[in-house]
Amino acid sequence: MWGWRSSRTVVVGFATAFFVVSCVLPVASFLITSGDGTTGAFTLDARQWGLLGNTASLGVGAAVLATAIGAPLGVLLARASLPYKALLRITLAAPLLLPPYVVALAWTYLTASRGLLATVLEADAVATWIYSVPGAVLVLGLVLYPLSMLATEVAVRRIDGRLEEAALMVAPPARVFRRVTMPLAAPSIAATGLMIFVLAVSEFGAPGVLRVRVYTTEIFTAFAALYDPGRAALLAVPLLTLCLAVAVVAVALLGEHVVSARRGAETPGALRVDRSGPLLVMVIAILGIALALPIAVLVREALVSHSIGAVIAGSGEAIANSLRLSAVGASAVVGIAVWLGYARSRTTSRRGRLADIALIALFAVPGTLVGVGLIHLWNRPGPLGALYGTDAMLLLAYLARLLPIAVLALAASGRAIPLSHEEAAAASGARWLRTMWHIVLPQMRLGLVAAWLIAFVLAFGELGVSILVAPPGEATLPIRIYTIVANAPSSSVAVLALLQASIVLAPLAVLAAILAHRDVS
Repeated sequence: MWGWRSSRTVVVGFATAFFVVSCVLPVASFLITSGDGTTGAFTLDARQWGLLGNTASLGVGAAVLATAIGAPLGVLLARASLPYKALLRITLAAPLLLPPYVVALAWTYLTASRGLLATVLEADAVATWIYSVPGAVLVLGLVLYPLSMLATEVAVRRIDGRLEEAALMVAPPARVFRRVTMPLAAPSIAATGLMIFVLAVSEFGAPGVLRVRVYTTEIFTAFAALYDPGRAALLAVPLLTLCLAVAVVAVALLGEHVVSARRGAETPGALRVDRSGPLLVMVIAILGIALALPIAVLVREALVSHSIGAVIAGSGEAIANSLRLSAVGASAVVGIAVWLGYARSRTTSRRGRLADIALIALFAVPGTLVGVGLIHLWNRPGPLGALYGTDAMLLLAYLARLLPIAVLALAASGRAIPLSHEEAAAASGARWLRTMWHIVLPQMRLGLVAAWLIAFVLAFGELGVSILVAPPGEATLPIRIYTIVANAPSSSVAVLALLQASIVLAPLAVLAAILAHRDVS
């Protein structure tokens, strides 16, 4: 029961309080700052309108490219009979774990070479092209396409096969696919495209590496260079409005599928993809461009360095900080999100949709805005200011960025557990905490492990917030890489970028090895 004295209310209430402090108050401080009369009203000038145009072009281009790559792959994974499909799915999702600025670095090193590119394309022209909005679109599209792939696969698998079977009685398969299958999957694909758009316009690292001026860099400059938090907050209003609008539209398109984890009584799809040979060639080509090529370029550039050990040792403190803070941050994220995810999984549809809108909107807020909000909230005299200038700010940054998506992921995991299990435990006299510990949480263990790994990987690669709130004289590996790009030899930067890519891909490689061994056995 949700009574005031129940342990369920107390635990979920404390988790909600942590969520509000970590995720809501930093954004609220933006709104307070932008409404402060001391900042003065102003309008965007021509340069800022141009930055907005660049940002919109980047978002639309990345969403279109990621959907064009990911949606066909999702259909393929859902309906084709492919060998080692689970392993293939994991491998295709790998580019999503690579920090976008690391991929951007790889492409800059590739275009700067005079080897293969010089024999195929005009290297100078390609180098000029990569340092532009189309270059950033390519990088973000290749990094974010797994989102569209996974969403499309889930959407196609949810389609009741009886609808396709009925349509096949009066129409050929190609027409059934166009008129039945894809329209049913389209809302999920469109909603994911909107989220990719927001993630692209919120990205700070990749445009910075590629020297593409976008709106997030304008906000960063207003705060970090001009020390004008009021102006930064006012500049952030259009992006905050966009985040809320996208969240509303995405939830309207997805409905309860945002946290749905079951297919119910649906039957398998009737349409199957039989010609897997040519499709496998396409898959290999995509993996080569999106994953193998960036890693190979970083390896080649890193091998130029004659002091790989010295480069790693010189950044040892930043590496240790990243590993330690990411592990602690991921544990804190999951420790709070599990209770909120459980509450969301047991919430009525109307309140649940409002919660989904809030969670998606908060996750979509650009990292630079969250960083400025955290500084505005905690950089003050008194007890609150005791946290400012310490590692606690980085942990707060991870909570602010990752709690919303962790709550949604664990809500899906909790939704898969029948409510009857809890009711049976309650009928036998078990209290709620005991029921959670012995019945609910054990059934969520895979979801908890997955949420922790995702939170760790995202925290380890986080840059937009960390670069603003990191204590003076202390850095994480992403900050270290980003700050030495302009001054250190490219081989040294490549060593650190490759190290970061190796660490975030290591859990995925272990999982892929387990799946491959299982398939062989």
